[in-house]
Amino acid sequence: MLKIRKGDTVQVMAGDDRNKRGEVRQVFPRRARVIVAGINLVKKHQRRTGNVRTQVGIIQREAPLSVANVALVCKHCGKPTRVGFLMEGGRKVRQCKKCGQAID
Repeated sequence: MLKIRKGDTVQVMAGDDRNKRGEVRQVFPRRARVIVAGINLVKKHQRRTGNVRTQVGIIQREAPLSVANVALVCKHCGKPTRVGFLMEGGRKVRQCKKCGQAID
């Protein structure tokens, strides 16, 4: 079970976008990376490729961040926290390490 999932709110803990918050758009578990909305923006020079309709020119997009550089923001206490697991009603759920509440 992953500690950070698509749709979670996370806070960036290191890098140029430190202390910014955003929603996780995509998770790459094998590479241990996440894409966060509006964070780690890079410019990509896109050229025309045949007759396919693509956006041409300099486009801005989000680049993947390491999971180690983000922390999950708890819905209950609103603070960035580490994630633990506990059994609740026969299923494994994520738990906030600061307030002890179940996140899922």
